[in-house]
Amino acid sequence: MTAGQYADVNGINLYYEAHGEGRPLVLLHGGLGSGEMFGPVLPALAQGHRVIAVDLQGHGRTADVDRPFDLGSMAADIAALITHLGLDHPDLVGYSLGGGVALRAAADHPQLIGKLVAVSAHARTDAVYPEMRAQQTQLTGAAAEFMKDTPMYELYQRVAPHPEDFPRLLDKIGAFMAEDFDHTDQVRALRVPTMLVAADADMAPPSHYVELFALLDGGARDGGWAGEGRPRGGHALAILPGLTHYTIFSSPLLATAVLAFLDAPA
Repeated sequence: MTAGQYADVNGINLYYEAHGEGRPLVLLHGGLGSGEMFGPVLPALAQGHRVIAVDLQGHGRTADVDRPFDLGSMAADIAALITHLGLDHPDLVGYSLGGGVALRAAADHPQLIGKLVAVSAHARTDAVYPEMRAQQTQLTGAAAEFMKDTPMYELYQRVAPHPEDFPRLLDKIGAFMAEDFDHTDQVRALRVPTMLVAADADMAPPSHYVELFALLDGGARDGGWAGEGRPRGGHALAILPGLTHYTIFSSPLLATAVLAFLDAPA
């Protein structure tokens, strides 16, 4: 990725990179990652869009600040960045943790957002497979030594302002994932056109995303020849084949689905 910039917003010095020209698209990465994780699909997304790839609190090139990981705070960071950059109703695309932040930003700040794409972002704690939930609740900084051969560790050591903070990042994200949550009411209340995206072998089963789609008037009736029966509000659902939670963010299928939704007439 090209050299980026920092924006001092909402009490955090947020790193972002801009790619391409056109309708603005804010892109949010997953936990333990950074905007760089979208490298394989970024050229496609930047064709016809000005992509703003952000490094969230404590991730990538954005240094951590003295607050816990919280979707509301991170969503406020993104809202402040949109205002700071003067973006006109940008579309918001987020994966995993970034998908949760994107959902919260659209729920809390709908007046700033165009369309929303939430990728592999489950809305309830109990939606995740039990074995995955057990792993999430056990993550702490003590795991740093065992992660030194992982891409997440390599990326953090290469780009983070304070590489020695990797155990702190694990502690914070572990504490975040250990909390029970249920965001179904926020999904139900979304007022911006939203597409939910998941892999067919994701961290939560496809049925969970179908359930969330139903909260947005999806799957309630036949769509009709002219689409007259599609969900009110312009919402959509995509279950992408042959992918997992760990491959979807870099798949050409994701770029195709995202662009088809964002570029369709409102």
